[in-house]
Amino acid sequence: MGAVRNQDYSLPDALKNPDDVLADVFGHAQFRGQQGDVVRHVTEGGDAVVLFPTGAGKSLCYQVPALCRPGVAIIVSPLIALMRDQVEALKQAGVPAAMLNSSLNMDEARAVRDDLRADRLKLLYVAPERLVTAGFQQMLQDAHISLFAIDEAHCVSQWGHDFRPEYRELSAIAANFPGVPRIALTATADPATRADIIERLGLEQARVFASSFDRPNISYTIAQRDKGKEQLLDFLTPRKGESGIVYCLSRKRVEQTAEWLSEKGLNALPYHAGMSPADRSRNQDAFLTDDAVVMVATVAFGMGIDKPDVRFVAHLDMPGSIEAYYQETGRAGRDGDPSAAWMAYAMSDVVLRRRMIEEGNAPDEVKRIERTKLNALLNICETTACRRQTILAWFGEVHPGNCGNCDNCLNPVDTFDATEAIIKAMSAIYRTGERFGVMHIVDVLLGKTTEKVERLGHDKLAVFGKGADIDAKAWQSIIRQIAASGLVAVDTEHGGLQLTEAARPVLRGEQKIALRRDRPKTRASRRTKQAADMTPGNESLFDRLRAERAAIAKAQNVPPYVVFHDSTLRAMAAAAPSTLDAMAKLPGIGQAKLARYGAQFLKVVAGAG
Repeated sequence: MGAVRNQDYSLPDALKNPDDVLADVFGHAQFRGQQGDVVRHVTEGGDAVVLFPTGAGKSLCYQVPALCRPGVAIIVSPLIALMRDQVEALKQAGVPAAMLNSSLNMDEARAVRDDLRADRLKLLYVAPERLVTAGFQQMLQDAHISLFAIDEAHCVSQWGHDFRPEYRELSAIAANFPGVPRIALTATADPATRADIIERLGLEQARVFASSFDRPNISYTIAQRDKGKEQLLDFLTPRKGESGIVYCLSRKRVEQTAEWLSEKGLNALPYHAGMSPADRSRNQDAFLTDDAVVMVATVAFGMGIDKPDVRFVAHLDMPGSIEAYYQETGRAGRDGDPSAAWMAYAMSDVVLRRRMIEEGNAPDEVKRIERTKLNALLNICETTACRRQTILAWFGEVHPGNCGNCDNCLNPVDTFDATEAIIKAMSAIYRTGERFGVMHIVDVLLGKTTEKVERLGHDKLAVFGKGADIDAKAWQSIIRQIAASGLVAVDTEHGGLQLTEAARPVLRGEQKIALRRDRPKTRASRRTKQAADMTPGNESLFDRLRAERAAIAKAQNVPPYVVFHDSTLRAMAAAAPSTLDAMAKLPGIGQAKLARYGAQFLKVVAGAG
């Protein structure tokens, strides 16, 4: 990034009041949590690092200061989808905002540049790659910059789960724009990643705002994968008619799962990088504008999607880290309503993930970190403790447990003294040469005379058949749990099981181990009904308001939630306002939206009785 000319970034004596901006533009009576502290700090010229969970309102932390301070705010985002949604939402609120990215044609990009030069913008969203180009830097030399916001700031860290090298060049902003406040924001960062963000972006003097990463409205369920698609269908069936995401590891699995779910009567669409841009865009738009689409996708989908009413996120394959799992599940329930996170996994996922790490081109230190993160996620999958407590502990947050909204808390797990069984399993692993996978070890323990067992002479081992009192599924669970606990390692090349140093005291009888009993398979239960306190009359009006919103959104070719969020429509249905003044008091209705849509929605309210 080249140096820019000196500019006067001093603030006028009287700034716009953030509380007034919040009410008049965004239609909210007060800030949530630490939002107000962040906004005032940045408005007054301070640098900030904001560590808030998804759904906590990070965007307002830079959008309100951008409207309070003179000049244009430059918002750095790696995600075209997020840029598009946020720009459209700001325009709906009457804010002059724009984006510059590869989705614009030449005439559209030229118009945005003209608006920037003419000081007609308050917020401009750009990708990090564009920000550091010579051409864009030349434009910024003549612009009055109010602030820089660096969204998805974990991308700057090589320890983060979504490292992007171009983010490193953003460190030059401080030198090239002295005095311009900078705010870095992320919803996903463990303590090491947070420290790296601060160092890489030169924000050592910035004020750090960190709130709880807990998302109490999300329920967590993790199951051992047996018949994956059938288990997924059990989870999805009671949620038919709702929006959600199903993540799969491979493109082939995405295609097969979407087709299978469609055959089962669900509105399921695929999304992965191997599809044509037109097909991806069409399916994404369907997900954003429809209330009942199940998007089956690789992780290429979802980051930056601002859709607030995603009711569930399911993983049919294990993610690579707790950060990835937390961020992906965090795409559910951004509106704060009850939502569900469900995952099915198997040891084969662990083998595949470890192989991906070892065969990658990352430095050894990065591979070590990735292995640690994968092991931590495996521990969450196998824990008998509160899932929420274990997840938050990874982010350095203490939770008392017993959250009442995860499978382990709702249905506590039975445990048993598994020491004898573990010794048998580890003996079978050792006696067979520490080079075979789970299924062969189980066959030996059960005393099955398969062709492979006989050919290798493993039917002659003393351990052969010594585990016949335990069924195959239970043995698979035992081996999976001792792998998660570190007693056994999995060879990434062939999937063979190997004993670790931690196994020695157990084999010598010096340490006892308790394991959990896997739950019997049960059908998924219906989630808690959102807005349960709404009367039948309110529900009917709510449906009418949603239909009106859908018609408006379709006419404008925008997602419905950029017109009004469901929470605003529910408040409207409950209050049934008869005047514009009464409607203006509802959450999420600023002056621009009141003028644009107020009379139209008042007619719906008046005609619904």
